[in-house]
Order: sequence, then structure tokens, then C-alpha cells
Amino acid sequence: MNKILKTKRKIRFQDCDPFNHLNNSKYLEYFINAREDQVQENYNLDIFKLMKTTAQSWVVASNQISYIRPAVTMESVVIESQLIQYTDNALLVEMKMWNETETELKALLWIKFIHYNLQTRKTASHSDELMKLFQSVVVPVDQSVFENRYLATIQELKNRTFA
Repeated sequence: MNKILKTKRKIRFQDCDPFNHLNNSKYLEYFINAREDQVQENYNLDIFKLMKTTAQSWVVASNQISYIRPAVTMESVVIESQLIQYTDNALLVEMKMWNETETELKALLWIKFIHYNLQTRKTASHSDELMKLFQSVVVPVDQSVFENRYLATIQELKNRTFA
């Protein structure tokens, strides 16, 4: 089972600013849409079906994003995601946007999801089945602070360039 998921997307004109750069707020849409597709395609996890059958789903609790290089109109990008932490009621997903050849990092995102019961309107615990899935796909990172992860990622890219 793949742990690091990748999807190719094209940056659309209507999502860009007057400089032809992807609008800052649109990065989140591209990331979320890619992640939804990735978990369904790779883990057979349809979050909307799950919501209808269990009245439980995930809500975004926080986003931390660094914009590194602009994504531009009609550019093909690769959106990569991986689960880096999980608890009985929360997920922390790391996402990266790359150029098409994955040689230039466009953005780095950490997004925290809280599992939520729509009927009780309270935090919900993940099922045993979900916890098993998370255990099988988690890819922990050494850093627990986003800024430290950003610096380590940039350093890793520099080392790769000069290797």
C-alpha cells in the first residue's frame, strides 16, 4: 500500500492572480481536492460515503503553509501527501506541491483534521478499522514543529541539488 500519494494537476487560469500565480487561497483547494481523490483511489476510503453512513467525517482544525515558489497558469504540478501523525481523533497530513518533474518545491502544507460526529456536533474517535489503516500508512517525520520541518525540507532540497 502506498504511503506517499501523488496526483498530477494543472493550474487553471481562473485560480490565478493578475501575475498568473496561483492565488494563495487556491493552494488549499488544490491540496484538499487532491487528498480527497488520493485516499479514495489508494485506500478505497470515500470520505463522503463514510459521512453518509456514519455521520462522521473530518473537519480542518488548522493549516500551516509555506509558499516557496509560485505555481503558474497552465503549469502541471504534482501534489504529494502523506499522513505524518494520528491520534484517536485527529490526523496530521503533510502535503507538498512540486513542479511536474518534482525538482522544484512550490509549497509545503501541514493540515490538521479533527474527526467529528455531525449528529452530536462533537469530536469523535476513529474506528478500529480507520486506526489500522492509519497505522499501516503513517510516515512519521523527525520534526514536530512546522517551521523546523520547512527548514529541514529546504536543506534536504539544497543537499539534493549539490549532490
